[in-house]
Amino acid sequence: MSTEIIDQHLIDPEICIRCNTCEATCPVGAITHDSRNYVVDASICNLCMACVPPCPTGSIDNWHKIPKTRIYSIEEQLTWDNLPDLLAVDELMKVDVAESQEISQISNESGQQESTKAPSQKSKPVNFGSTTPPWSAAHPYVNLYGPKSTIPSVQATIVGNFRVTEVGSDYDTHHLVLDFNDTLFPVLEGQSIGIIPPGLDAKGKPHHARQYSIASPRNGERPDYNNLSLTIKRVLEDHDGNPVKGVASNFMCDAKVGDQVTVIGPFGTSFLMPNHPESNIIMICTGTGSAPMRAMTEWRRRLSQTGKFKNGQLMLFFGARTQEELPYFGPLKNLPKDFIDINLAFSRTPNEPKKYVQDVMRERAKDVLTLLKNPNTYIYVCGLKAMEAGVIQALETIVQADGLNWNEFGNQLKLEGRLHLETY
Repeated sequence: MSTEIIDQHLIDPEICIRCNTCEATCPVGAITHDSRNYVVDASICNLCMACVPPCPTGSIDNWHKIPKTRIYSIEEQLTWDNLPDLLAVDELMKVDVAESQEISQISNESGQQESTKAPSQKSKPVNFGSTTPPWSAAHPYVNLYGPKSTIPSVQATIVGNFRVTEVGSDYDTHHLVLDFNDTLFPVLEGQSIGIIPPGLDAKGKPHHARQYSIASPRNGERPDYNNLSLTIKRVLEDHDGNPVKGVASNFMCDAKVGDQVTVIGPFGTSFLMPNHPESNIIMICTGTGSAPMRAMTEWRRRLSQTGKFKNGQLMLFFGARTQEELPYFGPLKNLPKDFIDINLAFSRTPNEPKKYVQDVMRERAKDVLTLLKNPNTYIYVCGLKAMEAGVIQALETIVQADGLNWNEFGNQLKLEGRLHLETY
């Protein structure tokens, strides 16, 4: 009896930084996760490759040839600390017919194996986010330090920990500065790093890395020093509103100057800013999604002070529940209006109607459209996943009001590396 051989798509748990990009990108809902691992359901995965380019670490790009009757189940993958060895297909094919039929029957009954009926698929909206960096972006270095690199991790020293929101009962956002001493750690605006919290998880295993976007420009929080900054919100509840204490975010927010932290990375090859002088940047963010926007803005500010960058425009749409919860509110007010066009949106200001970033974008539709139609304009969206649909709908409304077809226009932005989405 012959057995069909498939390429089973697997995620390497050693490299994965649990950023949720793959699950958010998968158009058929084949990727899921628990508190520890992200895994791929072979009965749903159609090998479309949509999840591969956006992955910042490359952990998603693993394929094992395996008989269809022997695929790794979701439950099995969730127990892994590393990928299993590549199995010899010839050895696996020596399964006797009876065992093969039994496995096939059990697999079909449990929904882990395809039958003559196609598996149910979750429909998701079209993803207009580009995985192509701007043509003028600088070359990024990635995966210099990590589990499968020559150097598994590096130690950085906390040299600054500053609160960047007013004191509140359910929010607490910090600006942290990490110094890498003599270790080379080159980064670009839009990249991220992984922080490995100390200690063990509930299963007695070392914690996995948590991903954080870099909030400083390429030459450092302190110019020309080997450092970078992060914007971290202390997690106090999960996405369902249940109380939870985020392991990494609490560790970092409580860190003292002089403390050592374990870092891997850097990660990210596409959410990068353009470098040509005529380029315009529209930045749309909420909360700690402001980190890469701060990095891009500060790099442009430093360039403009040297006279090397005069033409490109910056436009920012920044949302939070209240002014008190908006990171960097004070420094934002000090930026010159002729340098950056700042638009703020607050959804829970007492006695005021709710306003989100997409609402303010519609209010500024004429100016947004002018920039969108300029081939030198690049759009960056960063924040909670819930904001993505509203922002895309606002862009669609703005474009269609000018008689343009959004699907064609949005896909062109994607192909040209001009629309970048980083939501989580």
